Amino acid sequence: MTFPKAALAAVCVLAACSAPVPDSNPNAGQGVGFGGYERYAAEQAARDAALERTRTAAVPEERAIASETIGVLNATRTGGASPLSATAPVQTSAAPAAAPAAPVAVATVSNAGISDEQNFDAVSSRETIESDKERLARQREAYAVVQPEAIPDRPGNTGPNIVAFALSTTNTVGQSVYRRPGTTSDTKFQRACARYSSSDQAQAAFLEAGGPKTDRQGLDPDGDGFACYWDPAPFRAARGG
Repeated sequence: MTFPKAALAAVCVLAACSAPVPDSNPNAGQGVGFGGYERYAAEQAARDAALERTRTAAVPEERAIASETIGVLNATRTGGASPLSATAPVQTSAAPAAAPAAPVAVATVSNAGISDEQNFDAVSSRETIESDKERLARQREAYAVVQPEAIPDRPGNTGPNIVAFALSTTNTVGQSVYRRPGTTSDTKFQRACARYSSSDQAQAAFLEAGGPKTDRQGLDPDGDGFACYWDPAPFRAARGG
């Protein structure tokens, strides 16, 4: 045997003894996915069937409305809508039941704690022209006018009343009415008035000490009868003149 023939025979023996090389893509040529096209089509059909069952289960079914519910719904319908019938079907979902709805509030027709005097329909149903006349007559009989009375003197008030004195005078401030000695200086007048916190207190002390005819303290040097710039005008104005 020649060398080339011997080499070829050796190569054949080695090829027969070696393990076969694994296929890197055993699913090649089998269609979409890794399980073959037939498997993909079967899975797609199963998914479509599941979606169809879900959609069919979501379609609501009909049932009759309870008569109590019909009454509540008709009481709250507005806009002239036609009343519901007790046999009218209502659609309900096969989905899991939701939380119960809050009860519908029905408007209260009347309330004893609220006056309905502004409601013409309510008043006209129980009042007449004759009853109105009787009620007005009773109100006129109960009407009473309180007559004004003189303000009583405060108990224990024995001092001079500067209001009464102001209303008894007619002269203006600075218009001399009473004779005064000309020896009273302005300094003495200012010092005498400084002993009082207001002209009202000075006028009351002036009247209590013998004023307006006499002025022992020098509170009224011009003889108008008003001590320390006291003015009777506000009291006269309050009386109206």
